[in-house]
Amino acid sequence: MELNKIEKLLEHYFEGATSSAEENELRNYFSSTNVAPHLERYKPLFDYISDAKKQESQKEIPLFAKSRDKKRNLAWMSIAASVVVLLGIGTYFFWNTTNSKQNQDLGTYDDPEIAFRETQKALALLSNHVNVGIESVHYIEEYQNSKNLIFKPY
Repeated sequence: MELNKIEKLLEHYFEGATSSAEENELRNYFSSTNVAPHLERYKPLFDYISDAKKQESQKEIPLFAKSRDKKRNLAWMSIAASVVVLLGIGTYFFWNTTNSKQNQDLGTYDDPEIAFRETQKALALLSNHVNVGIESVHYIEEYQNSKNLIFKPY
């Protein structure tokens, strides 16, 4: 009867459905000397698990030193980030004030005739762009008329 129970426990073990008490029972069975011959092949597996549980690591882990090093690294990283941000802000203001000083000439003219000619050039350029936009509207009107011929509006 015990052999059937062990075989069922093995089946559940390989399906991952055993509790720790059932696994302990399997470990105890395979560590004994009276293991059934057809189950001998599982004995090294459970011997290895038992040996692995008995082993303890002799290496000490210095938790305090690592946390102190992390805090020190975090402090240096925050200082470096602050310096980078300050350099970025300083560079922005330097280039921004330099460009604004160069753009002080707003296109003012002392001679009214030159100002009049430049104004005419600007208005002609604006007129050309507006005319191109109006031509596009004509295409839309033509499309609308064609659509109204096909689909009767209500």
